[in-house]
Amino acid sequence: MASSRGPYAKGVAKRAEILRAALEVIARHGYRKTSTRELAAAAGLSEAGMLHYFGSKEQLFEAVLRARDEADMARFETGDSIDNLTAIIRHNGSVPGLVQLYSTFSAEAGDPEHGSHEFFVERYAGIRAALADAVRARQAAGTLNASADPETIATLLIALSDGLQVQSQYELQADTADLFSHLLDLLTGPTRDS
Repeated sequence: MASSRGPYAKGVAKRAEILRAALEVIARHGYRKTSTRELAAAAGLSEAGMLHYFGSKEQLFEAVLRARDEADMARFETGDSIDNLTAIIRHNGSVPGLVQLYSTFSAEAGDPEHGSHEFFVERYAGIRAALADAVRARQAAGTLNASADPETIATLLIALSDGLQVQSQYELQADTADLFSHLLDLLTGPTRDS
């Protein structure tokens, strides 16, 4: 009798292999310049074979973004959420294709009928909550302006991050992480100790 876990484990491993290949190809060539045929070839599959693991092109791209988020969190889980976001923004300068995928796909998913709309709703809610907690912790430590509303600052930090990612696609001459850090410096304005 065959193990019921064998085929499932192989499917999970193949899905992870496809995602690794897709992350590399999209990061290198960009979202618009990469076809699902190229992604499938990079994973050693036919297009139909690759989509079998995801259901649709949109679900594949959502999975790529989830994998990107997981890799970023594993790579940059070094400080509070604000420090992590700053590190991710800096890293994004080296993966313009993934930034293009994220910017385009998140805009498309703004439509409530889009298959990935809920993914982005949940993603933004989680990031907003983590950033608001980091704002509160910095306020308690006296390193961030205590009069700033944590939820508002968290929302603005996400908006700045996303906006800088879009602008980076238009040959922005400044370093996006430096611009983000500049706003953080402004937020450290008068603290309890000032």
